[in-house]
Amino acid sequence: MTRKFFHGATQRTTHPLVWFAAVICTVIAIAVIIAGIAVFAGYMIIHPRVPFVTVTSAHLDNFQNSVAGLLDTEITIIVRAENDNAKAHASFSDTSFTLSFQGLNIARLVALPFDVKKNSSVDFHYLVQASSIPLSPEQMDQIDISLKRDKISFNLKGNLRARWRVGRLGSVKFWCHLNCHLRFHPSNGSYIHSPCSSRAK
Repeated sequence: MTRKFFHGATQRTTHPLVWFAAVICTVIAIAVIIAGIAVFAGYMIIHPRVPFVTVTSAHLDNFQNSVAGLLDTEITIIVRAENDNAKAHASFSDTSFTLSFQGLNIARLVALPFDVKKNSSVDFHYLVQASSIPLSPEQMDQIDISLKRDKISFNLKGNLRARWRVGRLGSVKFWCHLNCHLRFHPSNGSYIHSPCSSRAK
């Protein structure tokens, strides 16, 4: 009589912790997808634009250098903070700009934290007055050349922190950096307009 032997198959069960981890990962993945869709939809609806600052106008009120090598100057500068978002307020803080002439720091322009409403702007009028600034012989020669050409240049450099809230999607923070030359005709103090706006980082 022939005997038949059968090998018994053993059944393996998945540990409950593995199932729990798989469910958690699935839930997280779905949540990330939904959040991504919500952010994209909100962006398409709101069309957020980066707030920025720009120099809209300026005037050289006074510019005199003496034989002793001392410079007296007075400059009016209008800086505008713009928020072109139609559905989001913007706030600015840590505003600090340095006005310099031929490497010499003349003044520091600052502002307290402020807000700009939707699709609006705020202007800041700065009056810079500096006197008895010592000049080197090379700087005096450069000023003489600039006066003959009727073009004088200052450098305005600095930054400020901007923040704006995009609906219910949260807030966005970044730095606005400004670095440009302010050129004038010293004969009448008029400002030579040129692009001078911040860039975000």
